Amino acid sequence: MKAVALYGKTVNREHIEQIEFLIDTLLEWDVKIFICAPFHDAIKDHFSTGNIDVFSNSKDILNELDVFMSIGGDGTFLESARQVAGSSVPIIGFNTGRLGFLSRISSSDLKEALVQLKNRDYGIEQRAMLQLKTEGDLFGSDNFALNEFTVHKNDTSSMIIVKTWLNDEYLNTYWADGLIIATPTGSTAYSMSCGGPIIMPGSENFIITPVAPHNLNVRPIVIPDNSQIRLSIEGRINNYMVSLDSRIHKIDHNTDLHISLFPEKLNLITLKDHSYLTTLRNKLNWGLDKRN
Repeated sequence: MKAVALYGKTVNREHIEQIEFLIDTLLEWDVKIFICAPFHDAIKDHFSTGNIDVFSNSKDILNELDVFMSIGGDGTFLESARQVAGSSVPIIGFNTGRLGFLSRISSSDLKEALVQLKNRDYGIEQRAMLQLKTEGDLFGSDNFALNEFTVHKNDTSSMIIVKTWLNDEYLNTYWADGLIIATPTGSTAYSMSCGGPIIMPGSENFIITPVAPHNLNVRPIVIPDNSQIRLSIEGRINNYMVSLDSRIHKIDHNTDLHISLFPEKLNLITLKDHSYLTTLRNKLNWGLDKRN
């Protein structure tokens, strides 16, 4: 491990000691450190100078990196995924947030995690992403998501009507507050909170999950991730909210939305004792029963 990037936004006082340990350990190992500018401003008073550079655009440094480290919660991890999307640089999340499905490594596991990274003693999970195409390129070059795409009503109590096609074949018209299209990674996020199933990474599926549907017989559906999805929206208002992970735009009702598989996958580092199943079991508190 010769060079790493640290990406974060802010850091709570309770995690400063762990951040200091992380940076000091990397410097002791003579690892080149790149720190994103906002995170550097937040922590610069808490570490000694060394082989450290500050970056604003991750694309300028990707070809130098061995590992991209996300420091924060799952929201920070999703932003970090944008920084490495389209490259082969693997990413790992150190959790200073709350639940941490994506930012799996807790403060208590930091030391052992760094040793495994140094020794390259880790595996790689490839995570599928989805992309959105619209007339006018609504999200520009950031038209992809690791977790989910969502269309949702805006500033009204009225439902919206989402007509949905798969590979140009009509699927359904959803009368609901919104519609989620989630990847397996995103199956434990917004989709799950709306009753969607948990899908294992690598399953090569998407999930279409309605948000508060008017018809109770409408249920989430799992589809192949090579499907071409087209949405057309109607309602009593002219504008709706569209999101890719945490990025949001307003659209008008004349905009057709095309969702498909993003051509590149995200390389997610998996350490010993931090597999997907272990994370799922621990985060959802499965097995907390005296019979187990």
